[in-house]
Amino acid sequence: MNEKRRVYLLDNKKLNPETIAVTFAKTSRSSESFDQIAQELSDEKSAQFHERWVVGYGHASIAEHAVLHIAVENISRLAVECLESNRLASYTEKSSRYQVWDEDCFFIPPEIKGTNLEETYCHTISTLFKKYTHALPMVQETLEKMAAWEGEQLSERELHTRCMDVCRYYLPAAATANVGITINARALEHALRKMLSHPLEEVRQLGRETKEVAITHLPTLIKYVDEVPYLTQAEKRTRDLCAKDSERIEDEDWCTLVDYDRQFETHILSALMLRYGQASYSQMEESLQNFSKEQTQTLLNILFGKLDSHDIPLRELEYSHFLFDLLMDQGAYFEFKRHRMMTQTAQPLSSHYGYAVPKLIHQAGLQADYIEAMELAKSTYEAIAPTLPAVASYVIPNGYNRKVLAGLNLRSAIHFVNLRTAPNAHFAIRRVANRMAEEIRRTMTLFKPYFYTMSTENWQNIEAEFFTDPIRY
Repeated sequence: MNEKRRVYLLDNKKLNPETIAVTFAKTSRSSESFDQIAQELSDEKSAQFHERWVVGYGHASIAEHAVLHIAVENISRLAVECLESNRLASYTEKSSRYQVWDEDCFFIPPEIKGTNLEETYCHTISTLFKKYTHALPMVQETLEKMAAWEGEQLSERELHTRCMDVCRYYLPAAATANVGITINARALEHALRKMLSHPLEEVRQLGRETKEVAITHLPTLIKYVDEVPYLTQAEKRTRDLCAKDSERIEDEDWCTLVDYDRQFETHILSALMLRYGQASYSQMEESLQNFSKEQTQTLLNILFGKLDSHDIPLRELEYSHFLFDLLMDQGAYFEFKRHRMMTQTAQPLSSHYGYAVPKLIHQAGLQADYIEAMELAKSTYEAIAPTLPAVASYVIPNGYNRKVLAGLNLRSAIHFVNLRTAPNAHFAIRRVANRMAEEIRRTMTLFKPYFYTMSTENWQNIEAEFFTDPIRY
């Protein structure tokens, strides 16, 4: 006789994360219920299990059941980047769109403390914060006047957000933030290895402190985590190898679709047929070639026609690939990096590619002040970079441009475009998302009617409305 179905939670107030992980792991060899298994376990037995099966035999998937919620406070935005580069975790961070930064909310890297660079560094960061604070009321006043002139009713919240959207361009990567993280032990082990191998001492310290905190709840699963020589050597050796190729093409486009699968529509539709049919992929692909227009349209309706705004499209859309070479301002990149299902390769933050100039900065009479701030950051970056290239990135404000290579499939692209072309998205990321959407649409024949942005604006409209001519070096 079948037993009654049960669905219940294992109480993490009574069981530590390692014990919960063992409880789930043991179900593969035990007929007992989860709560019965848990009752038989102690912290010591759980540690012995993990020592043998996870550490000894490499069954690392067991560690995915051990989950921690980690609060990290007062780390630089550069450290946040490393922390959030781990795909299999959840993050919530202090937002530069909604919160005002105090002038002393910045990090001084230990690499320059006590050196002749410290005074220059602190002067530059303090100046950027003072100019940020100075710009806030001026931009808000300008917004209020423009809204009144245009007869637009803006709430206090809307005024604040629009003001912050522009003034955040002053904020340097040294600005500190808080981040909440939910992560399992397996992903945490990988994250710690990356942090402990990072070129910045702040991030290595963060790795050591995070390990120290996490090990109180994961005494076995992360105790062997250490620096990874494979990671530490990769940056230096590659940088040395590519030094002679460092010159840039000044007039290159800021968004280039480098490569894509020319047959992605066929691959996706054939995979859809395979999912619900009874033949091989090759047979499905051959059948598709002989479909009538009506039959093909039925497939398209199945794939796209019933999608509501909150539905997640079928996974078969992942049988596609688009590779983009992008240049975007650091503020936009900080939002772009959250799309971790993409494969992203970002160059170190630098002054090499110039900076964006928001139009509202000019309209508020702040353009000279803004350019002065950006040029000061560039001068300090160039003073620090020859000896401490990674540390020099701390002084670079959100306004500076950054080179990013991004690979994504169509399913990920739909999510990205839907979220980042919405009217409430920041104008910098809307510009990027609209341009990428346009480039992807050019590759489409069958899918074009189903791939669209969330407003009628295009990237050219956004550039004209929100930016003046960028400063390029």
